[in-house]
Amino acid sequence: MPHIMELMGKTRVVVKDGKVIEVGEPEVQWCPIFAKVRGIQKITPEEVKKNMEFRISDFGIFTDKRQLGLEDFVGFGATEVMMTGLRRGLLDTTVTACDGTGTVIASNPTLVQGMGGRMSGLVETEPIESIIDGITERGGIVLDPLTAKIDPVAGVRKASELGCKKIAVTVAFASTAKELRELEAELGLDLIVIGVHVTGISREEAQILLENVDITTSCSSKPIRDLAKPLAQVGTAVPLFALTQKGKELVVERAKEVKSSILINTMPLPELPENKQPRELR
Repeated sequence: MPHIMELMGKTRVVVKDGKVIEVGEPEVQWCPIFAKVRGIQKITPEEVKKNMEFRISDFGIFTDKRQLGLEDFVGFGATEVMMTGLRRGLLDTTVTACDGTGTVIASNPTLVQGMGGRMSGLVETEPIESIIDGITERGGIVLDPLTAKIDPVAGVRKASELGCKKIAVTVAFASTAKELRELEAELGLDLIVIGVHVTGISREEAQILLENVDITTSCSSKPIRDLAKPLAQVGTAVPLFALTQKGKELVVERAKEVKSSILINTMPLPELPENKQPRELR
């Protein structure tokens, strides 16, 4: 089974044996993050292929050279927020996905950042023994080392069995977020549900997602931007929204660890300058 990931405008990329073997068509023409960080002014299949090849060569994604000790990639990404939550004692553990392993339960802040800091939308992956070993050595627990399946609900259930209550979990689907809320009530947990990889989500799905997450990235989703009623917002081009009080508290806690200067202000949200938004929103 090859590895499949969606990145840079939700472009589907297939990787096998450390090589890019298939690249789909982007859904977004321009992203302010990649324009700023990588100087990419138009997202094309060729640019996506180059970016994936860079990730393979730079930190070994989908290979046995995978690095698991990466630095902060952005100030307020999903993994950066979770990393701070673990450091500050606001979380017991996290449930996320990593290439070569699938769903992982991890309480090591550095490991959480290393796995997810430069991860895009992981669709499916196959087991890579060296990555599984590296995560295990750092205290992480791979949900299913034999299949590397991605299953956030099963991951949270496993974390609960291990005695964890305050659990942050990333989700890419509205149905998963809703199911997690049902599991939270069933098991008496205190979840922080974080929406990720929401480009292309329908308006109906966006509404369900927003009703069931505490924090969400906005990616290139117009429905998320249109429907979100955030209590706190970080960034204006590709903003991160905190939608509940506990989500807001976690984002504010993250602000304490960001080294750059921060402007704190009160205003109606969301704040979305038109010239900064990703182009060809769907």
